[in-house]
Amino acid sequence: MPSTFDSKLFLKTVSSSPGVYRMYDEEGTVIYVGKAKDLKKRLTSYFRVNLPNVKTQALVSHIANIDVTVTHSETDALILENDYIKQYMPRYNVLLRDDKSYPYILLSDHKHPRLAYHRGPKRDKGSYFGPYPNGGAVRESLHLLQKIFPIRQCDDLYYKSRSRPCLQYQIGRCCAPCVNKVSDEEYAVQVKLASLFLKGKDLQVMTELVSKMETSALALEYEQAASYRDQIAALRRVAEQQEVSNTSGDMDVIGAYYASGVACFHLLFIREGKIFGSRSYYPSVPAETELDEVLSAFMIQFYLNSDSQRTVPKEILLSHGFDDLPELERAIQTALEKKVEIKTNVRSERANFLRLAVTNATNAVNTRLSHKNTVEQRFLLLEEALEVSTLIQRMECFDISHTMGESTVASCVVFDREGPNKADYRRYNINGITPGDDYAAMKQAITRRFDKIDKNGKIPDLLFIDGGTGQLRIAQKIVDEKFVDIDKTPMLIGVAKGEGRKPGLETLIYGENEQSFTIPADSGALHLIQHIRDESHRFAITGHRNKRQKTRNTSTLESIAGVGPKRRKALLQYLGGIQEVKGASVAELAKVPGISLEMAQTIHDSLRG
Repeated sequence: MPSTFDSKLFLKTVSSSPGVYRMYDEEGTVIYVGKAKDLKKRLTSYFRVNLPNVKTQALVSHIANIDVTVTHSETDALILENDYIKQYMPRYNVLLRDDKSYPYILLSDHKHPRLAYHRGPKRDKGSYFGPYPNGGAVRESLHLLQKIFPIRQCDDLYYKSRSRPCLQYQIGRCCAPCVNKVSDEEYAVQVKLASLFLKGKDLQVMTELVSKMETSALALEYEQAASYRDQIAALRRVAEQQEVSNTSGDMDVIGAYYASGVACFHLLFIREGKIFGSRSYYPSVPAETELDEVLSAFMIQFYLNSDSQRTVPKEILLSHGFDDLPELERAIQTALEKKVEIKTNVRSERANFLRLAVTNATNAVNTRLSHKNTVEQRFLLLEEALEVSTLIQRMECFDISHTMGESTVASCVVFDREGPNKADYRRYNINGITPGDDYAAMKQAITRRFDKIDKNGKIPDLLFIDGGTGQLRIAQKIVDEKFVDIDKTPMLIGVAKGEGRKPGLETLIYGENEQSFTIPADSGALHLIQHIRDESHRFAITGHRNKRQKTRNTSTLESIAGVGPKRRKALLQYLGGIQEVKGASVAELAKVPGISLEMAQTIHDSLRG
């Protein structure tokens, strides 16, 4: 529908100052946020007779109103633009959804410091090393550190409760400061070496260890010398596995690739000369967006995102330049109050890092495009096999999982034309039915899914039921009842397992008339059905196992008055599990931190009642 916005009248009121503009549609929703050095000049460009860009044409056709905020400088405009994009998430802007904070390794400030995984505000006293790109990179680093430096990684509650060394001491991964198996001086030495290693000073660590080994050997302390020798060997093995930069300092290396509407930014996190890890980001890009806008939007949203609590290095290497790069650099420096350099033309080792990042970004985009094409082809084959006249945009599949009727869980997984849409996955805890009654479980799950559905809700085109005619019949009856006053109704298809449960032998059943049919085993249409069926099964069984484990571990303690989450955690950690808690005497229970003698008696009596 053509826009009724009076651009000529509006442009007469716009100043030539720098600032930010917000474009609204007829419903009052912000559809685009932009910034400009000269607001009048920039906004005038949107209302020319011949707009070259298809995206801009679509945007302008939906404009019903524009708000303008004047700023003191273009740098201030950049910062304000980022705040508005984060607040409104406009559909015509390039959007980076990077809300997760970044993890660190924490070396605590205790008498006997611990190495620990940390994510979130840095409230604990100690030294923080990172950020790492993801939790896996932190856990891998902690595992390596444990092999080299026998420093405790257990939490404080476990550490304080020890009366004898744990398994980590037995296998040489901890020197057991909890029970004084090591002197405070020697433990402090190991902490210092671990800190130097995390700072990238491997050579200094190696030199100190060699010196200590020689000193111990001369003093005829051969066991201690052998321990240092083993530590040196472990350090050398790890150093060989890790890619280390000859250039000291911190860098973010960003390789970008953009093709067919898919953009990937691959980041290498280099801290203290070491590659801490890498991570790929896929911003949401509106159709027909120019590369410069994609690059600018990513950099603004990534580096001005204060919620992530990540540290920004002094040097950022970027594979492509763009017009707003100098202004972005100033905006980052202003927002963070530190000097940051963004470089695009680099040589030698830095150029090698950039090539590596671009290669990874290119491969990621090509893989995504290939996957999208495969999924699209399978959707077309499914539409042909089912002889439907409209496009299948959304499919859902339901499955039930339980163990002998215990902890029943239903899953609902969703596929669209790009594959699994995990944001829309749902699980339903099934209660109030006869244990093991799959029909009642399916009835409850389908009822809850469509209980308040209306014409504006997310209605699937296809609804698969993992089961035979009985479950399908129940699901069809509920759908018929819930969709009486709604024009669009999902097509139901049951997926009955074949002989021996072998893939390719599935029987498909139409919900409307209960007629059976099959699709050839080598057809992409059947592969798509198998994919969504298997995904619903995986999602259901994972939810069921988690619920079953939680029920078995905590239900007996949860029913005891006065035993909340903290006391439950203390009991399970201190004594080693629910069975040990059940077998403990009143005196043993009273030794747990936070458990009085009276509470210990209550727990003891409740568990044996």
